[in-house]
Amino acid sequence: MNLSSRLDLNDVSSFPTRRVEEWKYTDVRRYLREAPRGGEPFAVGHATGPFGDLGVHEQVFANGHWLLQQASDPVASDGNQLHIYGRKGLRVRPDVPFVERLRFVGSGGGGWQSSAGITVGPNDHCVLLESYEGTGSYVGNVALNIAVLEGGRLDRIVLAESGSEALVFSRADVKLSRGATLNQTILTTGSKLQRLETRVIHPGENVEVRLDGVYALSGAAHADLTSIVDHIGPSGQTSQLIKGVVHDTARGVFQGKIIVQRGADGTDARMGHHALIASERGEVDAKPELIIYADDVQCAHGNTVGTLDESALFYMQQRGIPADEARALLTQAFLIEVVDRIEDEAAREVVREWLEARL
Repeated sequence: MNLSSRLDLNDVSSFPTRRVEEWKYTDVRRYLREAPRGGEPFAVGHATGPFGDLGVHEQVFANGHWLLQQASDPVASDGNQLHIYGRKGLRVRPDVPFVERLRFVGSGGGGWQSSAGITVGPNDHCVLLESYEGTGSYVGNVALNIAVLEGGRLDRIVLAESGSEALVFSRADVKLSRGATLNQTILTTGSKLQRLETRVIHPGENVEVRLDGVYALSGAAHADLTSIVDHIGPSGQTSQLIKGVVHDTARGVFQGKIIVQRGADGTDARMGHHALIASERGEVDAKPELIIYADDVQCAHGNTVGTLDESALFYMQQRGIPADEARALLTQAFLIEVVDRIEDEAAREVVREWLEARL
């Protein structure tokens, strides 16, 4: 199996095992040994997902089947593949970003695959509000191809709540042009087996990338946040902050790799992962990596895994706050730093409320 190849639910040979280094913490073959039967389309109805009050454009995949929402939307379709084009001419006003909601909804059993292409035009600004929702024991696999053209900016904000019995895989391949900006924040509650992966080709050339994430897991949930940023040119910046908390028998996985190729001098790359284990049987696996082939760079990574501060818990209980409430408040304070880095104010408030309701 090619390590960079995408998972294909129709090809059993593409299902990785723990022997594949990039998938050692997320064993697909443990749960999936044969190609699943196809999922049936269904009507989503009037539900609009977690970002329903933001933006006017929404595209929905129901069990992998694209449901055309508005004929005037800036999209094209090729089977189950969707192409979204963010351009100035499609914005409500030239001084505000184009906002697109993209939803992947699963239901029942069976398996499905979806793909979408997102292009942000030169010097344009797009806010992509992406959600994963569902119930049942389905298998979902999403492939995204994203291009941000010269001077463009993409704010990608993802909320993933796929259901406790689902197997969900998503991979976004992002290609950036000179002067582009990518701001990404992913929040997830996990599922039976879940992997949300981002791969970025970073050209340098004063491109700025921020890749943040939060996992808040309970029960037997599994969430894998994997990212690879490949700096291939000089003077690029990458900042990454991932935080997580696991309860019960949940398992959180973070794999972050930043590569600085020869000639990518002047790269400034920072990566941090910090997690709390709130139970005796919870598990966190973290693998931050820096691979540097260039001189004159500023690169650093940090990783911590621990428990809540017992002295802080004791202090709050002494002032009349029940133990469970004190733990929830401390956990919220720990995770909210990631949410505060979201620049779009309306999206930030939705994400904050979404997270607080799940702690």
